[in-house]
Amino acid sequence: MADPASGAHPTPTYLGWRYEVLASDPGPPPHRPAPEDRVRISAEWLSAQRADEARTNRPLYTALAVLGGIALLCVLLWPLRVLPGLFAFGACLGCAAVALPIGVALLQGRRVMRERLRTEERRLDAERSEHERELRERQEEHARAYARWQARKRVYESQPRWYGVRPPDGAQSVVVAGGTDAGWSALLTTLGASLLRVGGDLTVVDLSGRGTAAELCSLVKRSAVIPRVWVLPADLQRMNLGTNLGAGPRARILASLACAFDAKTDTDADETLLLRLFEVLGPQISIAALIGGLRALSTPAGDPGGADPALDLVTPEQRDELRARCGDDRVVRERAWELERHLAPFEGVGRRAEEEPYAQIKVIATDRTLGEASTRAYGTYAVAALSELLELRADRARKAARPWQHTVVVAGADTLPDHELERLAETASSAGAGLVLLFREVAEHARGWLTGEGRFPVLMRQPTTAAAARVLPVLLGSGDVGAAPGGRAPALRIHRLTEVIGEALSDSVADGYVSDTAEDVTAPVSMRNAAASLAPLDLARHVRAATTWGRTTAQAAQIDGSEQPGEAGEGLGGHRIDAHGLATLPPTAMVMPGADGPVLADANPGILVLPTATLSTIDEAPDAPDAAEEDPAAEPAPGHSGRPAPDPPPNLGPPPERLDWRAV
Repeated sequence: MADPASGAHPTPTYLGWRYEVLASDPGPPPHRPAPEDRVRISAEWLSAQRADEARTNRPLYTALAVLGGIALLCVLLWPLRVLPGLFAFGACLGCAAVALPIGVALLQGRRVMRERLRTEERRLDAERSEHERELRERQEEHARAYARWQARKRVYESQPRWYGVRPPDGAQSVVVAGGTDAGWSALLTTLGASLLRVGGDLTVVDLSGRGTAAELCSLVKRSAVIPRVWVLPADLQRMNLGTNLGAGPRARILASLACAFDAKTDTDADETLLLRLFEVLGPQISIAALIGGLRALSTPAGDPGGADPALDLVTPEQRDELRARCGDDRVVRERAWELERHLAPFEGVGRRAEEEPYAQIKVIATDRTLGEASTRAYGTYAVAALSELLELRADRARKAARPWQHTVVVAGADTLPDHELERLAETASSAGAGLVLLFREVAEHARGWLTGEGRFPVLMRQPTTAAAARVLPVLLGSGDVGAAPGGRAPALRIHRLTEVIGEALSDSVADGYVSDTAEDVTAPVSMRNAAASLAPLDLARHVRAATTWGRTTAQAAQIDGSEQPGEAGEGLGGHRIDAHGLATLPPTAMVMPGADGPVLADANPGILVLPTATLSTIDEAPDAPDAAEEDPAAEPAPGHSGRPAPDPPPNLGPPPERLDWRAV
């Protein structure tokens, strides 16, 4: 795993990983040119030359034979007195005179034959020299080609294949539509791991009813950082969120609760009423005392209230002052009674809270036994309090050099009122904080969350094909799928690891945040509330040791080698992006818009443990080396020392085995 270049991107928050093979496989190495057979004078040519010479000299040899016979006959007839001696001697001399030029002609023909053989040998020697020169040039060219192939092969084998995915520049919030508990768990763990690496802050509001941030808490503890986890309503009394604010912010937070129960409530009137209560009773009073003030307003004047413990928290003088400032008519009494009913579940908030140090990772979750109305109320309180805190930090955060250093995640955002989410997005943007909203299903009236300015849409597995059809135009740009090339929905490549790990861990999400003590760190590690930064290799080691995602991904990579396929397209399959395709996505798969159309990413945090994963993005990856740049014989680039590269060896490996025609 490699760390990105410093200063390459100001956003430290990662959403997942994208599989890409930028440098293609160079294929097999170039074949080494084999030397040809040594050229020699063929026996057929030599036999043909000798046969031609014999055919040409045959009459001369016949004439010599005839002349020799005549001379021999004359010599034999002279002793027998048949021929006189002078005639016999003259005949022999005549035969010798005629045979002499014939012999000279035969000798000249033999010399011509030898000269012809020497000429042929010289021609063959020149041809052999030319062939050897051409072979040497081909071998030198092969050596250069092999060196280029080696460089491309090294780049191909050593290149990353999983690149980090971060929100684009200018994105103020990430809106995730769809997803399962397993997909959300993977996404939250990836977000938390990326912020742990740079020492950033993460606040998670988990309204899913499951422990979707449990894996994140295990990773945080393994990194020697103590997370702060509040599970409502069990931890309501020790939660100090929003209890140490001023009267105005607290009034706005509590007024938003009434709106969470009844959307038609006049929030401004409730806020004004609560502000008057804080002015009379004090800005730092408990919710129980505030409920006592509301009980005093809802009780008619002159009614002592009997043994009401709530009224005991308000003195008679304060009751009279409250009625004088807020009124004593029927409308005020009914509104006070409604506010008291809505604030009753929060009576004990912060009652047992202590001064706690700063926590880098904070999780505010709701119990799965709560109904939809209670979950909406607790979530509204948490989001409204976070909005007030972000607004207080806005002036100071504007001076921060790095956005998204503090990230807020709301899991189950479709449970909350739209105006609370809008206010949270506005305050997060002004404070320079990142916002990630996770919707189970984006309704038709809420599609503006996916297309608003500064919002980056991400689609995960949709609950139904109808929900997928509603959000599909966000990626395609129109509701007509036929607008895609070829009249069909685009198909994206999906890695086998995304399919296998997502389905294998689809039911592994914990039901709550009660950790198993057997899995805690037993070594003497100094625990702290925050860490300035975490080395990428240490983070990868913690992900593998503390999370189910890391362990399973490492095991799957070792079994089938999915982390480094041998071919560029190995381990990849096509997944069509239409309504059915979005409804059948793997749990950790994410579809998001890209520069050239939709792209697919994986939220699995276990990919961080793979040796082919990098924290750099696709845009930050270096370009694949060009073949011309790898040529050792090319001219040196400007600024290069100009030192000539050593000549490559002319022969690389043994020549290929020759084919034997007898074996064919």
